[in-house]
Amino acid sequence: MVTTPATANALIPATILTGFLGSGKTTLLKRVLSEAHGQKIAVIENEFGDENIDNEILVQDSKEQIIQLNNGCVCCSIREDLRTTLADLAERKRKGELQFDRVVIETTGLADPGPVAQTFFMDDEIAECYLLDSILTLVDAKHGEQQLDDRQEARRQIGFADKIFISKSDLVDEAAVDALSHRIKHMNPRAPQSRVHFGEVPIANVFDLRGFNLNAKLDIDPDFLNADAHGHDHAHHDHDHEHGEHCDHPSHHVHDDDVKSFVFRSDKAFNPAKLEDFLASIVQVYGPKLLRYKGVLFMKGSTKKVIFQGVHQLMGSDLGPAWAPGEKKNSKMVFIGIDLPRDIFVQGLEQCLA
Repeated sequence: MVTTPATANALIPATILTGFLGSGKTTLLKRVLSEAHGQKIAVIENEFGDENIDNEILVQDSKEQIIQLNNGCVCCSIREDLRTTLADLAERKRKGELQFDRVVIETTGLADPGPVAQTFFMDDEIAECYLLDSILTLVDAKHGEQQLDDRQEARRQIGFADKIFISKSDLVDEAAVDALSHRIKHMNPRAPQSRVHFGEVPIANVFDLRGFNLNAKLDIDPDFLNADAHGHDHAHHDHDHEHGEHCDHPSHHVHDDDVKSFVFRSDKAFNPAKLEDFLASIVQVYGPKLLRYKGVLFMKGSTKKVIFQGVHQLMGSDLGPAWAPGEKKNSKMVFIGIDLPRDIFVQGLEQCLA
């Protein structure tokens, strides 16, 4: 279950940093590690390489897999697996051997962030020590289009993101960046995008984004929702929005990417038992292809909003705030995944309405 433990204050926040080779992850990490923000950060990497942090700000001791930086930050490489490394770091923090306030995990350029994210929910020991804050994805404006065309890993990284940074936008013309940005928005309408210069991102834009918090704020890009919201039926399906046929964006070429998103909305209440059964079966069947999904739901018989979200097969839900007096009750859900059969989802969800 993707739930936030009650002791959230004591948990160590964790950020997953992903992005294709050359997208600027290392530049961003160096900045995060060397900026004087008063926070001690532990960075976990798959391996220390020439490309990585070292040399400039590292105090190197190659026998030890944990390296203390001169500003109090820590770097370590993944030993057997991420779980062991996280458990080891938490243990050393408890014993007072290491001081750090948060963890950043840099994945390799080809990694699927899904299993990394799931580690924080599936393992009790990890869930008791850490709180997954968000998945950040960096995209290189110069090579991004090509990478998205050629590599499913790059498309998956977009689908998982809570926030997307487009780097090197100064190296291409405005129209090209706009087209890339537009394409990304179709794949993931819930992740805000920022254009960054040489990985220079203010720390406030990187940490404490609460991408995995179960809250009533469902961040779906408003332009995505308004692009063709004629709103004439109770569960409006954003007509083929994912393919961009209705798109009048001048520089937008139609990319039929396999990572797509769609939004389901309805003013009718859901039957809780039916919806639970349907979502459980969808997650069973399509779990590996579901990257991120989230919703704020209007449930029959509940005075409160119900909030649900998930990564792959892991789904959690929680009661949110009460519907305010006079507030229009409705459900809004976003699904991001690979070749998801939208019609099956929409039909199934409509059959769960009370």
